[in-house]
Amino acid sequence: PAGRLPPLSGRVYGRRWLVLLLFSLLGFAQGLVWNTWGPIQNSARLAFGFSGWDIALLVFWGPIGFAPCFFFMWLMDKKGLRVTVLLTSSLMVLGAGLRCVPVSDLEIRKKLIHGGQLLNGLAGPTVMNAAPFLSTTWFSPDERATATAIASLLNYLGSAGAFLVGPLVVPPPNGSAHLVSQSNTQHIKDRIEAVLYAEFGMVSLIFSAALAYFPSRPPFPPSVAAASQRLSYRRSFCRLLSNFRFLMIALAYAIPLGVFSGWSGVLDLILTPIHVSQVDAGWIGFWSIVGGCVVGIAMARFADFIRGMLKFILLLLLSGATLASTWFTLTCLTTVTHLPLTTATLYTSCILLGIFLNSSVPIFFELFVETVYPVPEGISCGVVTFLSNVFMGVLLFFLTFYHTEFSWFNWCLPGSCLLSLLLILCFRESYDRLYLDVVVSV
Repeated sequence: PAGRLPPLSGRVYGRRWLVLLLFSLLGFAQGLVWNTWGPIQNSARLAFGFSGWDIALLVFWGPIGFAPCFFFMWLMDKKGLRVTVLLTSSLMVLGAGLRCVPVSDLEIRKKLIHGGQLLNGLAGPTVMNAAPFLSTTWFSPDERATATAIASLLNYLGSAGAFLVGPLVVPPPNGSAHLVSQSNTQHIKDRIEAVLYAEFGMVSLIFSAALAYFPSRPPFPPSVAAASQRLSYRRSFCRLLSNFRFLMIALAYAIPLGVFSGWSGVLDLILTPIHVSQVDAGWIGFWSIVGGCVVGIAMARFADFIRGMLKFILLLLLSGATLASTWFTLTCLTTVTHLPLTTATLYTSCILLGIFLNSSVPIFFELFVETVYPVPEGISCGVVTFLSNVFMGVLLFFLTFYHTEFSWFNWCLPGSCLLSLLLILCFRESYDRLYLDVVVSV
């Protein structure tokens, strides 16, 4: 470890925390809107006539929204953060608004909801990729990992908020679909629409705040790395695709995080066959993501104080994720393993899995940037999040056809975590950006 960094010849501004807050709130809102339907899938089936295929597709629009990921990476590299954030937030406002259009025809309403989810998915590349770019542009080297963690993990916290808000606001159906009264169905639909209107109002407020104030960069850079020249868009891709070490850690990130994102997005669908209620599934998903956000920020702060420990931290986190996911998968196979299937074991295994995997995200991001510097942060992180959403999309694609039995889906979790752990073990770390900041400043 390089130890605590000496002061650098850069300047930081107090407004950096406002910029970080606005971006983090945007990520929070995007995650909340994306995960609206999974935690209340039973109620949504009754109120809007959604099928299991519809629920899976509503989650699937998230990875589909990463199709123009490379355009947003180019836009951020060429035009800066302000233009990219305003375009992203405007797409979110339009998407959230489409879901609120009061159309009586359920088929048209379902199409509008699907369209709104797609537009919200198009905001994913920015809110998930831009965190390291923002932290490098505005924060000093001894604050970068912390800023990256806050900016990236608030998107996951938004997904956790959906696990909490949805089941608490929207009541589950009482009895079978054939026995539910018309008044109860209308009440459930009204509660879902209240959630949709509230999310639209929140997204509109964040967009207005970003429009009023969200600068692309500070007047003076906070570090040597922030002021240095970066590779062009084309040369960056050539560098990334020819760097075997980067491809190793890209797969180590993309496979388990893609599988986990798809799994958590339909957690209620997975837990329903083992007689876990919608409310319990919501709390399990909520605490698993919240725990990951808290531990992730703590780990990032630790990485800011003691440099050169990113690989070691990832090994610890991925080892824990492998054990926790194996425990959960074996617990669900009660007829084979005879392990006790209780609310306590489900809570514990899912929360531990969320803590270990979600907290690894900012550590991975920092390691990507250090490994391939001077490739721009948005491009390197954009490539890996695109890969993550490809794996997530493939998994959800199969789920749309095989959604009656979920043991295969659960086994994907420990398999992906174990593969990632092996890749990190074989990875040789380097800290090119940190080296530049330390040597030039000295």
